[in-house]
Order: sequence, then structure tokens, then C-alpha cells
Amino acid sequence: MDARGQLPTGDPDAGRLAYVVHATFVVLLAAATVRFVQRHGSNANLPAVIVLALLLAVLYVAISRLRPLTAPQLPVSWPPAGHLAVLVPLVAVWAALVSQAPSFAWVAVPLIYVTLHTLPLSAAFALIAVLTLFAITAQLTLAGRFDLDLVVGPAAVVAFATAVFARLQRLAVRQRSLIDDLIRTRRELAATERRAGVLTERQRLSMEIHDTLAQGLSSQRMLLQAATRVWDADPVKAHGHIRTAATIADHNLAEARRFVHDLAPADLAEGSGLPEALRTLASRESDAALTVRVHIDDHTGVPLPDRVQSALLRIAQGALANVREHAQATTATLTLTTLEDEAVLDVADDGRGFDRAARPSTAVRGHGIPAINARLRQLGGTLTIDSAPGEGTVLTAAIPLEQPQ
Repeated sequence: MDARGQLPTGDPDAGRLAYVVHATFVVLLAAATVRFVQRHGSNANLPAVIVLALLLAVLYVAISRLRPLTAPQLPVSWPPAGHLAVLVPLVAVWAALVSQAPSFAWVAVPLIYVTLHTLPLSAAFALIAVLTLFAITAQLTLAGRFDLDLVVGPAAVVAFATAVFARLQRLAVRQRSLIDDLIRTRRELAATERRAGVLTERQRLSMEIHDTLAQGLSSQRMLLQAATRVWDADPVKAHGHIRTAATIADHNLAEARRFVHDLAPADLAEGSGLPEALRTLASRESDAALTVRVHIDDHTGVPLPDRVQSALLRIAQGALANVREHAQATTATLTLTTLEDEAVLDVADDGRGFDRAARPSTAVRGHGIPAINARLRQLGGTLTIDSAPGEGTVLTAAIPLEQPQ
């Protein structure tokens, strides 16, 4: 079936049925003609019967071209006038033939299928009933006596065949309707998935920008502000802040280039792994105001999956940005613990802390904690924040690891 749920013109089953019906018409018409010639060769009506048989064949070919038996569905409304202009003479010629030679009554079998494919069902049923009655009458005339079998048999066969045919067509219509619904649902689902993909990509871009460029720019601003404040009193320290800001700018440039090409974080790009990337991050974030330490506790000796390494490094970057901007801490410690079933990153600082009851973890400035939560949800991880006023803050990100099969 095609996208509209209809049988294509080249459907093999429909084509085979059409060939069978056409072959049946030819065989029955030829057999009835030969029979009439053999038994009534000297009959004065012989030329008229042969002409009517040829005319019936021509009209049958014409109606088959106008309304092929391979049409995708039965008509639900009256056909064009051109179709009726062929169907009506076809039935009339057949009736004339039957009146001259009752053996032509069997040609009604293929004509029934032609009728069903040309008229709406109600009209087709009525015409089929007329054809059946006419054929029964012709058979009784040919027999020369009343025979109940000649009445009940053809009527029952036609009724059964027509009912089965109509039932199958209704099932086909329902199937086409279901296919249409399925196609429409799939298109709607695809559109929904595209919209969800766009939203997911926007969220990813937002997190990447926050965890790389935004944090780097924030650090540069703070360092340049610090350099401005001590420029006159301590030029050496001011130049140190400027050098650190330049280093962060270089790193941001590398991040931006990799971000454009959708590659891994710059600190992981060298292939040294997450522990070394965390040490590089700690070295870059450490200055006179904040010291960042790293502790690695690896119980497996197996490198973490790339997605997990990238997520934990981004979480560490975001957490340290929050520490520098909000905590007023002098020391921060990154602790990476790798177990058989999960990887855990703890970011602890000795800053001012906060009251979690008064300020929930989601009520934070910018994208920091929400971005961390989003990254963890994508990997099935969890986020825990422990803090109290004056006692610092500990952020714990845990990501489950798939067990090798």
C-alpha cells in the first residue's frame, strides 16, 4: 500500500484477480457461443447471436478500461456518465443474448464483479439481484421444467460470493483507514521527536556555553577586576592576575573551537583521562585567592566511559565556578571515586556555606546547579548538596556505571 493507504496499481493480488475474472469472461463467452453454434447452427438467429457476443466482448473491454478491476477501492458514489453509458448497454446486450441463448446466463459471473467495481454497493446489489433473477429464468427456460436446484443454487452462490466480496472490501477499507491513522501518528510522533530534539539540543548548548565560555569570561572578569584593584599597590600581583586571565582566555579559545566542532572538552582531548583533566582544571583555577586540590580514589583501574568523563569534568567546572563566585572560599577539593558500579565526584569548599532549608538547591543564580542536574539526569545520576552557614559546601555527583556482560 502507498502512503495514502491505498493499493497501488501494480498490486499483484489485485492483478491476479483481474486476470482470473477476465479469463473467466472469455472462457464463458466462448463456451456459450460455441455451444450455440454446435446446437443451433441452422438457426436464423445465429448471426445476431454472434454479433451480440462480439458486441458484449467490446463493451466488456471498454468498461474494464474505464473502471479497472485493480482499482484501489470500490466506488462510494455514482460513476461518471461515461461509465454508465457503457455499463447499461453491456447489461442490455447480455440480457438480449440470454433471451436468445440461455447458456449465456453464466457470463453473468464476471459481470457481477464488473458491477461491484462500477456502482456503489446499494445499486450494485440491486443490479446483481436483477442479473441473478434473469439468469435463473433463463436456466429454467433452458431446462424446460421447474427445478428448485436451478433457483436456489445460483441465488445462494451469488449471494454468498457477493457477501464475502463486500465483507472483504469493507475490511480493506478499514485496513486503509488504520494505515492512514498509523502514518499520520508516525508523522506526528516524528514531529514531536524533532521538537524534543531541538529542545534537548538547546539545553545542551546552554549547558556547554555556561560550563565553558561563560565561566571562563566570569573568571577573566574577576581576575581583571582584582588586577585593577592592586595595580598601583602591588604591580607584580596585578601582572600575575593578568597572566592568569590570559591563560584562561587561551583555554576558552580552545574550548570554543572544540565546541564549534562538537568535540570533547579541551582538557580531555589529549587523551590523558579524567584524573589528569581534573588536575589541569585545578591548576588553572588555583590562584592567590583560591587553592584547588584533587584527590583520586580509583578502585577499578578501568577508564570511565567517555560520556561519563565529559559529564564529570563539566560538573567540576560548573561547581568550581559556583565556588569562586558565591562561596568566598580559600580552598576547594575535587575528589573522584571510581567504584565497580558508579563514579562519584565530590566538590568540597571551606566557604561561607548556606542554609539549605532557607534556600533550596534549585534556587540558584544562573544555569550552574540546573545544568549539573540536567547532565546527571541524562546519565541516570544523582546530585546531593550538603551545606550549612559557616561550614562550607559539599556537592556530590554520582553516575551509575554499566556492568560488563
